[in-house]
Amino acid sequence: MQSFRTELENPIVEKDIIDLANKIELFKNDKIDEEKFRSLRLARGVYGQRQQGVQMVRIKLPYGKVTSQQLHRIANVSDEYSRGRLHITTRQDIQIHYVDLDRTPQLWAELERDDVTLREACGNTVRNVTASETAGIDINEPFDVSPYADAVFKFFLRNPICQEMGRKFKVSFSASDEDTGLSYMHDLGFIAKIKNGERGFKVMLGGGLGSQPRHADVLYEFLPTDKIVPVMEGVLRIFDRHGERKSRAKARMKFLISDIGLEAFQALVDSEQKAIGYDSFPIAIEKYPISIPKNVEIPTVTLKNKEAFEQWKSTNVIPQKQESYVAIGIKVLLGDFYTDKARLLADLVENYAAGELRLTLRQNILVPFVKEELLPFFYQELDKLGFAEAGYNKAVDITACPGTDTCNLGIASSTGIAEELERVIKNEYPHYLNDKDLVIKISGCMNACGQHNMANIGFQGMSVRTPDKLVAPALQVLLGGGNRGNGNGIFADKVVKVPSRRGPEALRRILNDFEANAEGKLFLEYYLEQGEKYFYNLLTDLSDVTNLTQEDFIDWGTNEEYVKAIGIGECAGVVIDLIATLFLESEEKIDNAKEALTNKVYSNAIYFAYSSMVSSAKALLLSENISTNTQANIISQFDAEFVASEKINLGTTFSELIYRINTNAPSEEFSKVYINSAEQFLKTVRAFRFQEQSAKN
Repeated sequence: MQSFRTELENPIVEKDIIDLANKIELFKNDKIDEEKFRSLRLARGVYGQRQQGVQMVRIKLPYGKVTSQQLHRIANVSDEYSRGRLHITTRQDIQIHYVDLDRTPQLWAELERDDVTLREACGNTVRNVTASETAGIDINEPFDVSPYADAVFKFFLRNPICQEMGRKFKVSFSASDEDTGLSYMHDLGFIAKIKNGERGFKVMLGGGLGSQPRHADVLYEFLPTDKIVPVMEGVLRIFDRHGERKSRAKARMKFLISDIGLEAFQALVDSEQKAIGYDSFPIAIEKYPISIPKNVEIPTVTLKNKEAFEQWKSTNVIPQKQESYVAIGIKVLLGDFYTDKARLLADLVENYAAGELRLTLRQNILVPFVKEELLPFFYQELDKLGFAEAGYNKAVDITACPGTDTCNLGIASSTGIAEELERVIKNEYPHYLNDKDLVIKISGCMNACGQHNMANIGFQGMSVRTPDKLVAPALQVLLGGGNRGNGNGIFADKVVKVPSRRGPEALRRILNDFEANAEGKLFLEYYLEQGEKYFYNLLTDLSDVTNLTQEDFIDWGTNEEYVKAIGIGECAGVVIDLIATLFLESEEKIDNAKEALTNKVYSNAIYFAYSSMVSSAKALLLSENISTNTQANIISQFDAEFVASEKINLGTTFSELIYRINTNAPSEEFSKVYINSAEQFLKTVRAFRFQEQSAKN
């Protein structure tokens, strides 16, 4: 094992990082199965990228909040371990690319010195908890959702109930009924409400994008704030147990809800309450750190271009509910910026605002708590950095995932076409600079990291085959998606597929038709009035692939002829478990259970023991070539194959043994009994496995 040490103050974090270093060494020495190792590193924010031999590292920044000091730390890490470029994601994370796998533990340790984590930024875990970037300053918010998003992030980080689920799980918080956190497309979405003077949330469940977008259901019209953690824990426990694990395409929460129905799912969550052991989790909002703006002298500024300043001010400055303060929106093209600018921006915010930045869902940056009198100075300083482009969150501000630049799943370039479409709007439709109605988003594949299927105008990277079997990059054009507020949204229709090089012409036709015929309507209203067939007829001739030119075989952002190359996607962290690995995993979970028991965290101790028994049972089922797809299925199949047939004698059924987790409150006494059951069960199934192998030999 490596002698790597982090010298961090937090022993839990240090142990986590050392474990990653040790697992990397075991993997390189062929001691851990490749797919199992992939699951482990993904849960630590380390994601294989399109280019062989290097990793993308995703930095988890809850609700997009990052301090000036943390941004300095991230910039330093990017310079040392990567190439000095930072990428803001649509989930308010920062990604850095081209990182050597062997250096990821050191990278993580450096980040943790300023309380920045990689843990559970990828993989089958609770991903970054997102929120409205205006949380805490929004003039329309009933209260600041930041403390609640922060509490959820901290409670479920490293929580055993959500470390190895069937798929990822996404959570959002919206500051107001505008629903800028996009609750309707999340596994769990919370919208701030006040009822009879009490704080709470409207709760949305089971939304998602991807190839089959699903609108979330209303789980609660109003849920008091002290109930959000117990409810979320119940939801996660049921998803962990009943969620699909064999077929990645069916493993998200939205499919489980569709299969069993909202009412049945709610009943399962309610029945789980005794196992959780608490029905109230008050969140101490008074302990949440308050941003304190700097009291500074106003520098004298002479603006060279007052017209440009006024244009920027009209599109990039957001009023705050705090009197005499505003927030400044910084438009970041494709979410990419460099560490030299990051440091200067961090210093500017530290010295003249509140030392805090927010990364946004549209891959931008928001700087809160700027004195109104400082706007000319901020404009001048941001202009020096190239950060004073007008059009923050307007039509010209296009969202795009990395696509074929670095992602394994990218089919066609999303960044290249995004740059070209922004150029078209700026040069040919400059009046859209002030239009926040029109939302344009682009994804490089169907997984919708660019959120294309909830946009007014969306593009999805695809490929198209000509009659003579040549393959060219293409775009699926989607129209009519939009956020209608208060948990209501519409997903876009797939209208037509066109070669990528014709994407700009498709946009021109859409905008020209809209301007000529909409008569003052918003784009979404106009699209719903005209309908999908109308726009299909408007664009269908662009889909003709019998007349492609040589240029049509060159994707945007490259000079090389297009080759469709899709790697193995890691977004879901699919795991193909080997029997020996599962037994080893069971041992580790029992050790974790005992450690949690020693620390008097009884609910964690019990869940680790539960997970150990599931892994042990799955190992034996796999040894008999029995396929499983959910934890509940593992439990019932083990009874059918081994207990009912009397191959194994447990003194009871496996279901009765393991489901005691649902009938006993988490206590020290039950924890000890349950951990002992897990140990005995592992011994029993291992002994059976040994006898079976001995008989065959």
